Amino acid sequence: MIDAVRWVRTPENRHEVHVLDQRLLPLRTEFVVCSDHLEMASSIRDMVVRGAPAIGIAAAFGVALGSQSFRADAGIPYSDYMEGVSRILGETRPTAVNLFWALNRMKALWFPESDSVLPAGTELLFQEAQHIKEEDVRLNMAMGDHGQRLLPETCTVLTHCNAGALATGGFGTALGVIRAAVGAGKIIRVFADETRPYLQGARLTAYELMEDGIPTTLITDGMGASLMAKKKIDAVIVGADRVTSNGDVANKIGTYGLAVLSRAHGIPFYVAAPFSTIDFSLSSGDRIPIEERSPDEVTHIGPDIRIAPEGVSVYNPAFDVTPAEYITAIITEKGVFKPSEIRSMAP
Repeated sequence: MIDAVRWVRTPENRHEVHVLDQRLLPLRTEFVVCSDHLEMASSIRDMVVRGAPAIGIAAAFGVALGSQSFRADAGIPYSDYMEGVSRILGETRPTAVNLFWALNRMKALWFPESDSVLPAGTELLFQEAQHIKEEDVRLNMAMGDHGQRLLPETCTVLTHCNAGALATGGFGTALGVIRAAVGAGKIIRVFADETRPYLQGARLTAYELMEDGIPTTLITDGMGASLMAKKKIDAVIVGADRVTSNGDVANKIGTYGLAVLSRAHGIPFYVAAPFSTIDFSLSSGDRIPIEERSPDEVTHIGPDIRIAPEGVSVYNPAFDVTPAEYITAIITEKGVFKPSEIRSMAP
């Protein structure tokens, strides 16, 4: 499996986290080395790493890197310093709830240290971040097994954005369902839409599936309706960045449109996401903060190639919200649920 976030111990017995630079895929495979929480925050904000579960994993390692950088002679208590570390990491991507879930899980470990930290405490934080990553792989595999049971023996799936190994600790959520179906001997073909403006479908999903030898066809974002009308799509499977207690789902911009098209054509629309993506504190999707990103992502292809006129106004929300009524089922590691069942599962 593709390993997007790697914990590395240096010969000097320091810790680094190597993050696969997904901005360069599929043309180049390079890693960004993060040695402190500020470098990790930049990697999350600048989409070196992306995908809700992977963002959570990266943030957990960012907390550990922050602890490693603490200096007892800096004149600030360890607990205050670590609050600052968590705040910086939490401000990077506001929509993905896994980010805040991971920060809270890490805080349960560093907070009791109060005003000082031992090397063993920092080591414990790195180990916990690694546990979060390894747990995510196990959850994705369980999710994949639950989800693949929904697919017929021969199935053509449309997916949006990238919800695979690159977006998680490994295996993937939406792509994990596809991988599990192939592993179960089913004949699966995938249509991956390009996912403007950041092209995660073209650059990342197509790359992952081709590496696995899964038959994949790349389409533009506007082609889904035509394929559905021609009865070439049997199911749509996407990931999620946040699920609210009523079953509304925030995911990459363009997801809502595919859900409406699926309903119009009688095609099941599935969301695959770990249980940690469910935000029981929010009653509905209209309460989810939606990140807006740089206009350059729309006006340019990559950092240098302009495709729109200078000075044009740009609207670039990174996510949209799909109402629960358009979602057939939500696939988690705990099983498959109707959106209306989510609220009753609150801890």
